[in-house]
Amino acid sequence: MSLLHPQRLAVILVAPQQPGNIGATVRAMANFGVSELRLVTPCPHLHPEARKFAVNAHPLLGAAKIYNSLPDALADCHLSIATTRRCGRLRGDLLDSTAVPGVLATLPSDAQIGLVFGREDSGLSSDEVALCSHAATVATSNDLGSLNLAQAVLLFLYEIFRPQTQTGPPAVVPDAVLPPQAELQAMLGQMDSILERIAFVNPSSPAGVRNKLHQLLNRARPDQEEVALLRGLWTQIAWSINDWRGRKRGL
Repeated sequence: MSLLHPQRLAVILVAPQQPGNIGATVRAMANFGVSELRLVTPCPHLHPEARKFAVNAHPLLGAAKIYNSLPDALADCHLSIATTRRCGRLRGDLLDSTAVPGVLATLPSDAQIGLVFGREDSGLSSDEVALCSHAATVATSNDLGSLNLAQAVLLFLYEIFRPQTQTGPPAVVPDAVLPPQAELQAMLGQMDSILERIAFVNPSSPAGVRNKLHQLLNRARPDQEEVALLRGLWTQIAWSINDWRGRKRGL
């Protein structure tokens, strides 16, 4: 069966709009032993409708943590998975929901994981997806592809915690210490600043290049030592380009 302990997983809802969906979400969480709910700028999560749909899982509503932004909610996570229906150049390659357990199986036993869900009417923005280390989707009908928020939570939790059939050698779990997402985002922020200073990104549309590079580095999953190395690199480059004379012609 799944080796992931439920206490290592946080369900993160970004700007949920219906209290009933929050209540149904905690009920789904309780079905699989997950207890940590993080809410980013939510609707009233203690509304009677939320309690109604939570049924016996209503204590999880009172224990929910409230955040002002998605980066704040992800700060202590070592890996995060954005769930999305939409694909596109700015969203990178999407994992199928069935592939998520395989990704989580490669993590150290103490890694904290964030499972991120978007708004009922519009989901997660491309910038919010880019904040996460991975993005995953569910193969549904083209006619009506979007899932109800709480249904999507239930489906992903089922995939993560259902018994797994071992078809090969066990995954090798790295010994390296993974940095929390706050450290990774700080390094990516340094990189973004440098890319703007050297005119590597289009200032009117920086997301095209920025999100691609963020996705690349997230897939690489640098450990704490490597993140520190990259931060030193960006610091040195920042110091070195004080005398920069402009973008190289022909690029």
